[in-house]
Amino acid sequence: MKKRALQGNLILMLTAVIWGVSFVSQRVGMEYIKPNTFNGIRTILGALILVPFVLFRDRTGKSRPCDTKKLVIGGVVCGALLCAAGTLQTWGMVYTTSGKSGFITAMYMVFVPIIGLFAGKKIRAVTVLGVALAVAGTYMLSVGGTDFVINKGDVITLACAFIFAFHIMAIDRLSSEVDCVKLACLQFFVCGTINIILMLLFEHPDWELVRSCAVPIIYSGVMSCGVAYTLQIVGQQYAEPTTASIILSLESVFAALAGWAILHEMLTLGELLGCALMFAAIIIVQLPARNKIS
Repeated sequence: MKKRALQGNLILMLTAVIWGVSFVSQRVGMEYIKPNTFNGIRTILGALILVPFVLFRDRTGKSRPCDTKKLVIGGVVCGALLCAAGTLQTWGMVYTTSGKSGFITAMYMVFVPIIGLFAGKKIRAVTVLGVALAVAGTYMLSVGGTDFVINKGDVITLACAFIFAFHIMAIDRLSSEVDCVKLACLQFFVCGTINIILMLLFEHPDWELVRSCAVPIIYSGVMSCGVAYTLQIVGQQYAEPTTASIILSLESVFAALAGWAILHEMLTLGELLGCALMFAAIIIVQLPARNKIS
């Protein structure tokens, strides 16, 4: 079991690396095309990557039997949420760095328990501490320690994190009732379709520019949407849930490192302090209670 748990943790670490680098691909893609164009193409590509996997699981009997109606409704809801969050995230990257976007997006780990409070779930003292640290970290990361003007992209990305929290809660509720890979594939098709419609209505893309950023789109679609999500499913079969959440939240760290290594983005001392505070908040709210009395 310990060997399986280690394997699961390593797989989830690879997932976090892929997602972190994807922030750079989105940042580069925004230099050529607009958010709905980028997200529409990459999520459709991600869905197409998952189709053979879905067919293979059906053929080998590994797919989980489920209510088709529930699967379709869940896919539509999750796809719409993913579309909204992805559009805001990509839009925000027009005005902020990939490293900052990665850390702020990771605040979904803080928003999830807060939203749960309104759903009737109790909130622990450490969660309140985590929220306080996250707010302080967001402020430091946004202003960068240089002035008191919050970046427009930071605010947009924070809204993206809030919607991602709802997406995570929807996935959590559906994952035990439907086949996870089919749900992922369907939500990507729904997300991609909505983005393509918005693209045709509002963006009118230049296909020469789309071809110019083919590499970021392919990476984000194949690796971030298709491969990484599949790796997440495989890894979480063996990893303890709290450990899995913490490891996956490391995507924010890898986003900052990738921005530094690939795009030569620099973080000021104030921004680094903000990163540290936010990362501490992400870990704190995931810690299990010491004594749970039922």
